[in-house]
Amino acid sequence: MTEMTLSIIKPDAVKRSITGKINAIFEDNKLKVVAQRMILMSKHDAEKFYKVHSERAFFSDLCEYMTSGPVIVQVLQGQNAVIKNRELMGATNPENAEEGTIRKKYGISVEENSVHGSDSLENAKIEISFFFSNKDILSY
Repeated sequence: MTEMTLSIIKPDAVKRSITGKINAIFEDNKLKVVAQRMILMSKHDAEKFYKVHSERAFFSDLCEYMTSGPVIVQVLQGQNAVIKNRELMGATNPENAEEGTIRKKYGISVEENSVHGSDSLENAKIEISFFFSNKDILSY
């Protein structure tokens, strides 16, 4: 089934100018970028976006990191896009990620792991609507 999912290329990857390499991995695996923009996330937006983690010990550090520099927010579209993107990203901790995954190739640490991706179709819809309106998304 054709789906859409949210992807965020995190500050560490933007700073290292590897966004094109990450996008090439998506495209080589039949995930089309149908919306994309560079933003500087505000503290308020980071706290709202990551609200699900608000009770976790890492919440404050996560929000600080995600506001530390520009990020690329994007919508990926393709067959089983949510699962495919999760597979391409790899485990949260780059040390535990499989060879060839984005986080294994480019991740620095659990926090600076280069990418975020929606974890379910339901959350993908919520996360996409956080950053994009329907008119922002191209359809193929």
